[in-house]
Amino acid sequence: MTKTPIALALVLASTLTACNKAPAPAPQELTLETNEQRISYGMAYRLGSGIEAEGIPLDLAAFNAGIRDATEGAEARITPEEVETAMRTFQSERAAQASGENSAQGDAFRAENANAEGVETTASGLQYKVLTAGDGPLPGPTDVVNVHYRGTLVDGTEFDSSYSRGEPTSFGLNQVIPGWSEGLQLMPVGSKYQFVIPPELGYGAGGAGGVIGPNATLVFEVELLNIESAAQDAADETAKSES
Repeated sequence: MTKTPIALALVLASTLTACNKAPAPAPQELTLETNEQRISYGMAYRLGSGIEAEGIPLDLAAFNAGIRDATEGAEARITPEEVETAMRTFQSERAAQASGENSAQGDAFRAENANAEGVETTASGLQYKVLTAGDGPLPGPTDVVNVHYRGTLVDGTEFDSSYSRGEPTSFGLNQVIPGWSEGLQLMPVGSKYQFVIPPELGYGAGGAGGVIGPNATLVFEVELLNIESAAQDAADETAKSES
């Protein structure tokens, strides 16, 4: 599937976001015997698949008129600015709806989780549960740590996992979302915790990527394997003493 036809479809469809999705007319009998027929049907099907995947409401009569006007060389009935305004309106409305749904789901999930056995809630709203207790040192707010982790949404959808990649990852605690920075500082090396992170300690109203939507609550299982900055500091001190 090429990007260009879908992009065209999104632009055309965005002019009609205020309209209800019109019911599709009864399909006509098509032979699709000629190359022209097959190409025409194939391009239309790809366009329709892209629009459906994006969840964009479509008025078929207006959509077909846009295709017909473009292929016949007629002047566009609306300006590019009007198209952009319609698309921004659609995106804003969809983001607001997703934000509200995510907030409600997250609030309900955290309220129930707060009463689960072993779950503690910090003053910031971070929820954590000790799955495996370690006995190593605690990292500080600027330390670089090495961890294994798995992140999901409250419905169980996995959006990231070092386990899936087959290797742990390292990062500074002052370079991650607040929920991670706070939570990892509670963990002795060798521990495995579960974190439930409210949106204000995660990615907030902006979300992240295509999976983490606006105001999403995040669930992580995290193993703290090592504090790399502390290990490096100790190696430096040993090197100095031996020199």
